[in-house]
Amino acid sequence: MGTFTMDPDWLVYCPNPSTPKFVLPPGSVDAHCHVFGPGDRFPFAPERKYTPCDAGKDALFTLRDMLGFDKNVVVQATCHGSDNAAMLDVLESSDGRARGVASIRPDFSHNQLDEMNDAGVRAVRFNYVRRLVDPKPDAYYHEIVEKIAPFGWHVVLYFEATDLAERWDFFSSLASTVVVDHMGRPDVSKPPDGPDFELFLRLLRENENFWSKVTCPERLSLSGPPQYRDVVPFARKVVEEFPDRVLWGTDWPHPNLHSHMPDDGTLVDFIPHIATTEALQHKLLVDNPTRLYWKEG
Repeated sequence: MGTFTMDPDWLVYCPNPSTPKFVLPPGSVDAHCHVFGPGDRFPFAPERKYTPCDAGKDALFTLRDMLGFDKNVVVQATCHGSDNAAMLDVLESSDGRARGVASIRPDFSHNQLDEMNDAGVRAVRFNYVRRLVDPKPDAYYHEIVEKIAPFGWHVVLYFEATDLAERWDFFSSLASTVVVDHMGRPDVSKPPDGPDFELFLRLLRENENFWSKVTCPERLSLSGPPQYRDVVPFARKVVEEFPDRVLWGTDWPHPNLHSHMPDDGTLVDFIPHIATTEALQHKLLVDNPTRLYWKEG
């Protein structure tokens, strides 16, 4: 096992987040979070484009309980590449209270995927954000889609708003459920009813298999904490138009942020500003993620 030193400009997650004022409904799911290492047990990938702090399962479970979540969906972090061991360790230690989104290669065997499915993996993630990864040709992802089809897994897409038009045909060709991270990273300096965000909304309207995470105001906002007011109209529009196809998560431990490190309690308090009724909150936090990730029971 190697020794890893985090990047000198890395922002470490908030060590003492505030207790949220908003009380989460019972059964709430943090549907987008990560773990990093610990690097001495789960080495970071040689091809990684960043070296983070350690942020392991114990810290994640402590945060889950403090904020009032019941379950987690752990998304494989790009710093671990296609070695999903750290994420799988969370699932195996969670007593059924975590599911996983993996990063796999076309050469993964059926038996490997079967073991991951048994552990609680329910999706794969395709990342198109160039500062984090080197995106592959469509054929590469098509091979993976064929590999996961027998397990009924869905696809998670991470891209930026400027990528959508270029990738439209491939994205629209995906027949499985597809979940888009962070609303496709809209430019919130532009109007929520403008043509750029309208293209993203059109993707959801024309493809009923597409869902969206209304996550990461701290990543998208220009106005900043604690209210992240400029993100609210974008997220609220998605929640209200597609109430049965939205998810929310903390994005803990908030990789690759540079402006500030958010207080996770403040992020939870963002939820009622974008899901303004109890019914919408319950769909966002309980019904939708439970249906997607725990549908077997």
